[in-house]
Amino acid sequence: MHDPDGIYYHDHGDGVIHAHSHADGHGHTHSHTQTKAVVNRLARAIGHLESVKRMVEDGRDCTDVLIQLAAVRSALNNTAKIILKDHIEHCISGADSGDADTLQQLNDAIDKFI
Repeated sequence: MHDPDGIYYHDHGDGVIHAHSHADGHGHTHSHTQTKAVVNRLARAIGHLESVKRMVEDGRDCTDVLIQLAAVRSALNNTAKIILKDHIEHCISGADSGDADTLQQLNDAIDKFI
């Protein structure tokens, strides 16, 4: 939702209403150097998770399923590390040194991830 001055208000899932102005309309788009690598890793993780789902449907051994789920979780964690590093290099490093809000958003994202 936005007010007549073009300020957008929304919740990032943390229960806090955030206000932003968007010169070119509403949206959070960022250009990162690792986008292709992240998309590829996510596609592989999705494929792997689909195969784990089939394992469950086929009644495969629980130990095998758990091992494969651990592999999927590890792949997702490694993907998240790439996203976090990219965010720090391209979003946080360019923020004003006194930008407590940017750092708090990073801390909140890390807390939710962990």
